[in-house]
Amino acid sequence: MASHAANLWVLLGLGLAGILLMTKKLKKTIKADFGAFIQKLELLPPPQPAPPKAPHPLTGLNFAVSDVFDIEEYVTGFGHPDWLRTHEASSRTSPVVLALVEGGATCVGKTVVDELAYSIHGENKHYSAPTNPAAPTLIPGGSSSGAAVAVAANFVDFSLGIDTLGGVRVPAAFCGVIGFRPSYGVISNTGIIPVSSSLDTVGLLAKDPNVLHRVGLVLLQLPYSVQRNPKQILLADDCFQLLKIPADRVSQVVINSIEKHFGRQGLKHENLEKYFSSKVPSLKEFYSLKINGDSKFSSLLLLANVAQFLQRYEFKCEHGEWINSEKPVLDSSFSAQINESVNMTNKEIEICKSIRTEMRLAVSDLLKDDGILVIPTTAYPPPKLGSKEIFSEDYQNCVFSLLSIASISGCCQVTLPLGYYDKCPVSVSFIARHGGDRFLLDTVQTLYSSLQEHADTFAKSKLSYNAVKQEHSAEAVKEKGNQAYKDKQWQKAIGFYTEAIKLSGNNATYYSNRAAAYLELGSFLQAEADCTKAIDLDKKNVKAYLRRGTAREMLGYYKEAIEDFSHALVLEPTNKRAAVSAERLRKVFQ
Repeated sequence: MASHAANLWVLLGLGLAGILLMTKKLKKTIKADFGAFIQKLELLPPPQPAPPKAPHPLTGLNFAVSDVFDIEEYVTGFGHPDWLRTHEASSRTSPVVLALVEGGATCVGKTVVDELAYSIHGENKHYSAPTNPAAPTLIPGGSSSGAAVAVAANFVDFSLGIDTLGGVRVPAAFCGVIGFRPSYGVISNTGIIPVSSSLDTVGLLAKDPNVLHRVGLVLLQLPYSVQRNPKQILLADDCFQLLKIPADRVSQVVINSIEKHFGRQGLKHENLEKYFSSKVPSLKEFYSLKINGDSKFSSLLLLANVAQFLQRYEFKCEHGEWINSEKPVLDSSFSAQINESVNMTNKEIEICKSIRTEMRLAVSDLLKDDGILVIPTTAYPPPKLGSKEIFSEDYQNCVFSLLSIASISGCCQVTLPLGYYDKCPVSVSFIARHGGDRFLLDTVQTLYSSLQEHADTFAKSKLSYNAVKQEHSAEAVKEKGNQAYKDKQWQKAIGFYTEAIKLSGNNATYYSNRAAAYLELGSFLQAEADCTKAIDLDKKNVKAYLRRGTAREMLGYYKEAIEDFSHALVLEPTNKRAAVSAERLRKVFQ
């Protein structure tokens, strides 16, 4: 512990030196702990088991918890001195904290949260905003602001927070660390002060994806299983349009990383606005009851409204009596929110429950067991300290439209840092279906290094705006080709794919798709040539091998066709088409 502490002070010294000039601009003193901690303490793990038993899984790691988690003999402060004053010390430690300590980790303190852990900004007038190590002039994000800062400043290996409507994901994004919101209900909330019981989830922050994985498996109590790679990765194009920085700065990094690991064939594009409008019919019912507008509505904006409405209502049900009796001094913007009339009829409560159920089913239908949804974590980069921008209608609408997807559906989400844009931390989020936590953590562990490399390359590259725009144009034309193919307009599909190839000639999918259309027309030589080009560009393109095998079979090149089908089987051992085709040809060839 002593050497570890010494290393922390060395890192702290470097960090303070690096932001000394920023301190002068801020006209505030940066505390030794960056204002992250509300209480230092030490919960030590039990002794290691005797060999040959394995050591505790979290041995050597230390962590902090947001000041909403109960720890025996300490008062849980909930981000407000009046709460601290009016409550007794906890009689027991939260089970989730105990599980981590028993797993071998050392708890070293409690961290600052937003006032009553409600907002996502990270500014608490009672304790001041913790300094964002990634960008000291910008807000750290909340509600688990101190937890994110403690990780970003290397004081701890990981930390725990509470995520209601982004309380872990937002500070992770703004401080440049990883934030994990597990599936709703998979981790016990016992011994944690609730904010909104139907939305609250214990969250995890870390810098190292391997630490995230280790701690995640302990928290989720998951046994060992074989790692699975995603078979489809969906980019929510309409969500990326909400970004206030160039969307390509995020989406292209993800696309490049996915291509490197899994090829391009599993990459798809989705419009969540349209999808949720058709799959979550109760949103329209909520709209007609609560908003009284015309028949047109935005499903993403409605999700944001539902989530915020639920948070206000459940928070007031839980803590309204204490607020009325103690009359604590509250930030004016926060006070205005919770004092807003949030009465709910039984019918409205049932509609909200229906929306949650329909959302969970909709995301599960979209992603199945092997899909990942990619969205921006927040639409805006972190605002400046004291900024009024965070209270603007556009900021609230854009930010909560994205955050409410996982909060309402209860699905799991990971926020991942992607470097900087214009000196502001940049992030992206991956979402898996409810219960797909292990699959999501495995995917993060696989892609994390590649994402960081491509983020760094993209930030330094001279890639022109026109080149990026051409790639997007090519994708749009390809989608037209896909539609024409579905409509069995083969020649029209070939025309669209040819146009896409002219715009972006290094995309294997365009050649492979054109080959499929050529096969339908009986143009086997052209199909074979296109598949060969696709394979040259992407050695893992299973569809290209299958289509070239089909073309070669029709041309009478049976030996070469068998090789193609066999290679497809190596890449995808469960592919029945490849197995049947290879076996059939072997019989013919013999």
